[in-house]
Amino acid sequence: DLFRGKEFPKGEIQPHALESQTYRETSEEVRARDRLQEDLYGKIRWGAEVHRQVRNYAQSLCQPGVKLADLCAKLENKNRELVQEAGLERGIAFPTGCSLNHVAAHYTPNTGDDTVLKYDDVMKVDFGVHVEGRIIDSAWTVSFNPKYDPLLQAVREATDTGIKESGIDVRLCDIGAAIQETMESYEVELDGTVYPVKAIRNLNGHSIGPYQIHAGKSVPIVKGGCEESIKMEEGEVYAIETFGSTGRGYVIEDMECSHYMKVFDAPHVPLRMQSSKRLLSHINKTFGTLAFCRRWLERDDGGSATVNGTNGKQEKYMGALKNLCDVGIIQPYPPLCDVNGCYTAQYEHTIIMRPTCKEVVSRGDDF
Repeated sequence: DLFRGKEFPKGEIQPHALESQTYRETSEEVRARDRLQEDLYGKIRWGAEVHRQVRNYAQSLCQPGVKLADLCAKLENKNRELVQEAGLERGIAFPTGCSLNHVAAHYTPNTGDDTVLKYDDVMKVDFGVHVEGRIIDSAWTVSFNPKYDPLLQAVREATDTGIKESGIDVRLCDIGAAIQETMESYEVELDGTVYPVKAIRNLNGHSIGPYQIHAGKSVPIVKGGCEESIKMEEGEVYAIETFGSTGRGYVIEDMECSHYMKVFDAPHVPLRMQSSKRLLSHINKTFGTLAFCRRWLERDDGGSATVNGTNGKQEKYMGALKNLCDVGIIQPYPPLCDVNGCYTAQYEHTIIMRPTCKEVVSRGDDF
């Protein structure tokens, strides 16, 4: 309620990267186009302000000894509270990632997972907020042992490079090359061995659409990471995220799956199992095409108190969930892992390609 009746704070404003686009800062026509979008920017900035406040709270919880399941529950409850969760109108955009060490992304604890954060862990905290489907996707890395500092610095600077190099008409492949150059100028010494920091070549930033976390364009984080003709365009929203690793710089899917999401343009598939129909109906009304996790299905509210009250809990749903995945309605997103024993870090911001400038909406005092 801090901002009730007031405008939400703007993010960091940067010029579009290309010299050919500088006319946009002064052109009356372009500025008029920008003003027409104020309503949309307001929704995105609302989500961004919630993200900043939730992560400020989360940073106080990230201490050695905290159970990851407790950390996620508290962070997500704070997220629901501050965004004033209202089903598909406003809420959490995707499950809280708290991937450790060689696991780069898409890990959140399932029920019964008692993993505890340790002093020597490197944890990527990746969570999202949405207001009317406008998603804020932003992440940072937590570590306690200063020996990891160069790894975190490499990735944070690589993400800032990616943001700086972005702009209308910029080729996505050029952003990837710049990110890799920054990232791989670093090395980190761990227990007497020096490791080069490698950009994880099969992870990417991405365009974001309404209720669609990955909207079709990928922003590579290495040179030659995509087709040369693809460019950023006016009005697009991007998550610029980079991942660095002390391992081989390549991830594979491994471990038990926790993250799932309805395929954005899933066709209507006739379902035989009653249990699958029931689960799909629950997913449609509670999450739509936003990502969800098993923990949420097992909450009393089934993922949204607004939608389900206290009778949303899904029982014995795994068979139905597997069936929905098998027929192609739901896509599972298992954890993405580099080689065991290595360490990975991530930083991520959401940016808008406004007609006049780019706005780093999720920028905060922290990162």
